[in-house]
Amino acid sequence: MNWIERELEIWADATLERSLRESSPVCEAPGYTESRGRLLLNMSSNDYLGLAQHPGIIDTMRKALLTEGAGSGASRLVTGNRPPYSHLEASLADWQNREAALVFANGYMANSGVISALVNRGDVVFSDQLNHASIVDGIILSRAEHARYRHNDMEHLRSLLQRYQDKRRKLIVTDAVFSMDGDQAPLLELASIKREYGAMLMVDEAHSGGIYGLRGEGLCHELGMQNDVDIHMGTFSKSFGVYGAYICGTHTLIRWLVNKARPFIYSTALPPSVVAGISKALVLIQGEHWRRERLYEASRLFRSALCTAGFTIAIGDSPIVPVLVGDNATALRFSSALESAGIAAAAIRPPTVPDGTARIRFSLSAAHTDIELTDAAEQIRTIGLQLGVLHS
Repeated sequence: MNWIERELEIWADATLERSLRESSPVCEAPGYTESRGRLLLNMSSNDYLGLAQHPGIIDTMRKALLTEGAGSGASRLVTGNRPPYSHLEASLADWQNREAALVFANGYMANSGVISALVNRGDVVFSDQLNHASIVDGIILSRAEHARYRHNDMEHLRSLLQRYQDKRRKLIVTDAVFSMDGDQAPLLELASIKREYGAMLMVDEAHSGGIYGLRGEGLCHELGMQNDVDIHMGTFSKSFGVYGAYICGTHTLIRWLVNKARPFIYSTALPPSVVAGISKALVLIQGEHWRRERLYEASRLFRSALCTAGFTIAIGDSPIVPVLVGDNATALRFSSALESAGIAAAAIRPPTVPDGTARIRFSLSAAHTDIELTDAAEQIRTIGLQLGVLHS
């Protein structure tokens, strides 16, 4: 297997090789992480609402661990369907005002499982060019034709729908908020297009669930078009601060997925303690609106501070704020300099993002204070000038 070493060398020469590093939460300092013995402001986490270390969630999980045990022991279709699942899925359906819900082990398995269950050879999936890798891989597994439309380009999508109008089934899939850019899909227009062409519409709310909507239901509810979404997907690993994913829709859809979604059928169920923790997080998300308000304030402040510093920042209100630096080596130097300044912010490189668009992806949390964000923006400005990303 010497070829692997040669390929890794090529990967490393292109500054694309990744490596693992340890980090630990700091319970007494929300919004921070400890890495290599240093306390760092955590600006890379998806813990948007600051719930990952919430004592109520931890206590709920501890109690469930004592009564339900460490693991589920089997897939849900065998003996792994414990009582916490029924409670959570009923609560999710009520939260989303849908008929039913189904919990998956994680977002990757939900997206890949649902898409491959809904379409097959002879069908076509229309997918935004910047959709998450789990969506792309789900399309590949489905064996359906993959028609990628340019990012948020509805005219291109229409032209593709016209080209493939004779296909048996048509599925439009999009992220609600795109994970590496922080911008939103034109969901209202997508709903209109799906009706016009008789397509199914699937929306991935991984990075918008908990953040938008009166009770944190997501961007679809914020825009009032949730009834136009046939397959609503979300995760528990971002705003919920836990782990897992869910699908909401009709009873018929959920029945189909229980029988056809292979990642659901052939995977051991999530531990009951995790499911119980998710239920507690759902209660907090619906009841503690101040977390969303704080996150909006943090986003406005941080975006404004970076614009004032001279960076070009896309308009928006999501907690995802990318700073494009262009080449991979500069992105790595930028991330390293930020760590030296006490900030954890990862360099994002291809293939996660397109070639030539390496960036630092800053990710905000309700746990971040105004002072922390203002100080971070000043450090980012200083490093940007040092590296030539900014010009005085």
